[in-house]
Parts: sequence; C-alpha cells; structure tokens
Amino acid sequence: MVAIETIALATFHHMVLAYTALLVGIGISIPLAVLSLYSRRFASVVITGANLVQAVPSLAVVAVFVPLIGIGFWPAILAIVLRALLPIIKNTWIGLSAVDPAVIDSARGIGLTDWQIVRHIRFPLAYPAMFAGIKFAAILANSLAILTAIIGSGGLGSIVFEGMASVNIAKLMAGAVPAICLAILIDATFSALERRLTPSFMRE
Repeated sequence: MVAIETIALATFHHMVLAYTALLVGIGISIPLAVLSLYSRRFASVVITGANLVQAVPSLAVVAVFVPLIGIGFWPAILAIVLRALLPIIKNTWIGLSAVDPAVIDSARGIGLTDWQIVRHIRFPLAYPAMFAGIKFAAILANSLAILTAIIGSGGLGSIVFEGMASVNIAKLMAGAVPAICLAILIDATFSALERRLTPSFMRE
C-alpha cells in the first residue's frame, strides 16, 4: 500500500508539472496563432514546426532533453510544452482565421483597430475551436507528466513506474487512478470555462 500523504504530495507535484507546462504552452501558442493571421509565410513556418514536433514520439521528445539539459522538473516542463503546442496553435489559428471576412470589414468600417478586432470579434468567435485545442493539450500534458517521471520529474509517474518495476498492482493503481481523475477534472473544468466565455448565440 501507498500512504495517502505520499499520493497527495505526488498528485500536487503532478498538477504543478502539468499545469505549469500547459500555461507556458498557452502563453507561447496564442501569440504565435495571432501573429500567424498577418503572414501566410509565418503561419506556414509555425504550423509546420509544430507538426514536426508532434510527429516525434513522446518518449523520444522526453529522452532528447537528457543529453541537452539534463533531468528533473524543468526538462520535463520543456518536453511537455513542446508536445502541447500543436493543438493549441492549430485550433486557435483556425478559429481566429475562420471569421467571416464581411464581419471583419464591417468592424473596420466602424473604426475598430486590428487589435480591437482580434480581441472583441475574432477571439469570442474562436473560443469553441480554441478551447477544443486547449482541452486536448491539457489532457496530453496530464498524460506526459506521467511519462516524464523517467527523467526525474517526480509526481504520480514515479509511483506508476515503481509499481510497474516491482509488479505491484496496488502501487501502480495508486499512481494511475489519480492521474485519470485529473484528466476527467481537466476536461470538465475547461468545458465549463468554454461555456462561460463563449457568446450565448454560439451555444444555441
């Protein structure tokens, strides 16, 4: 059996790891998606780069950081961030760029600046696509936080791998079940946030 205190501490560490990586990923992805609206070449470079990173197996992404920057919390964060970029960038860019050009022309006609158009028109209309990408990235970050235990990130992944190594099913489940519950919680949280922020006429 695994002590409740050990599971609680590992769960907290896991959440810090996954959510820190997710927030960093969002902070990088959304500005890149906005900038991609104004340059097809830049958009092509960003999407292609994110696709290439996504094409690399997760284990290889985690392993490549060991010789480059070592092991521990921050290498794990970087590995998770790289894997989380594509769904956020791609969905946000699709949502922002799919707005009817007539709506954009009307907004310019009443004197809105490009930033005001992005903030007050493009973003609200892009929320469904954007949140779909963020939810996928969040669940991906949650699962990768388990895998990064092999490079010393700690958290629930350490309990899972210890359980696998000792063929201790109880220990394995003590790490896996909280991770599954967190994935469900993440999905429910972002779904609720999406409903709150999405304009009412788009929910009908």
